[in-house]
Amino acid sequence: MVASNANSAPQRDYTYNDCAPRFGVSLEHSNMPTRLAKKKVPPRKARAKTLDRPAPWKLRRSGGLQILESPSLARSTWLTHGFSTRPGGVSERAANHSASDAKQQPAAEKVLNLGFTDWDSRGHVLQNRGEFFAALGASKMRVVALRQIHSDIVHLVSAADLPQGEQALQGDALITREPGVLLTIQSADCIPILLADTKHRAIAAIHSGWRGTAQRVAEKTLGRMQMEFGTRAQDVVAALGPGIGGCCYEVGHDVVKEFSAKFPNAPDWLTGPIDALENSDDDPNWLPWLTMRPPGHAPPAPCAHLDLIAANRAILAGAGVARKDILSSGFCTACRGDLFFSYRREHSTGRMMAAIGIRS
Repeated sequence: MVASNANSAPQRDYTYNDCAPRFGVSLEHSNMPTRLAKKKVPPRKARAKTLDRPAPWKLRRSGGLQILESPSLARSTWLTHGFSTRPGGVSERAANHSASDAKQQPAAEKVLNLGFTDWDSRGHVLQNRGEFFAALGASKMRVVALRQIHSDIVHLVSAADLPQGEQALQGDALITREPGVLLTIQSADCIPILLADTKHRAIAAIHSGWRGTAQRVAEKTLGRMQMEFGTRAQDVVAALGPGIGGCCYEVGHDVVKEFSAKFPNAPDWLTGPIDALENSDDDPNWLPWLTMRPPGHAPPAPCAHLDLIAANRAILAGAGVARKDILSSGFCTACRGDLFFSYRREHSTGRMMAAIGIRS
């Protein structure tokens, strides 16, 4: 199913849009100049400009599941890839509704949970994974996963098997050139990033939360690909899947301080009382008596909003990947509870999976 276009947010080249059509996917538009042109652009040129825009991401239906696909990766027939979504599967989650409409809504929803959690059974998760891999045409591929720890650790997957399950290696990025291998990472707000070196046919799967972003895990993954495979940044396409958007991701003074210290352009990714948070100590309410409120009723600590998509786009572009080859889905996981799991929104929730593999 091809998703429809959505309007771009002002001064951004992607959109987090919780008001888009239910299964809509945002396009990445380039910023338009604010200065008016002296001459009117002929209609033919205007149409040609439209054709230069990136193709839309797709929500492909397969076996009752909905798989989100990046157009930049879909063009490479030698690989398979996909980002899982929430609907479908055999796991059950209690529906969130009030007592007034309890009789009109089902007691539980069927979801495609791909992570081992306290509320779901191992059998359901394994069955969901099997259905997801089948939807990717990867049932016979060797699946590789990590115990993710919000780090900058990158692992090379070779012909030899890596331990899996409880013995899986710790880390947050995988790279390979091995045919028949499917690299996977899990997320429920953090940014899933898939890379493909179209010249050397090498791939990577990256899990990048705020800690991984602060440690430049995407850039370090690209550097490891350069070292192992001779990858050049200009030959890489990057797909940034669904993650929590700057519209919903609130962070405190500790995150603001770390990003401001490590990135000169951090103000481009942060909104809110940045200066106050950057210069504050560990206690934002250090003089509670000034609030004139009873003890225990101090005002909430100030917070900022962090745009992890913009941060990772800038990091990859700074590493040499062409901006036109860094595409994001435009989906915010916290906004779109109908399509995605969100730890920040739900706390106890499922896990989605991003996967990329080289066909045998």
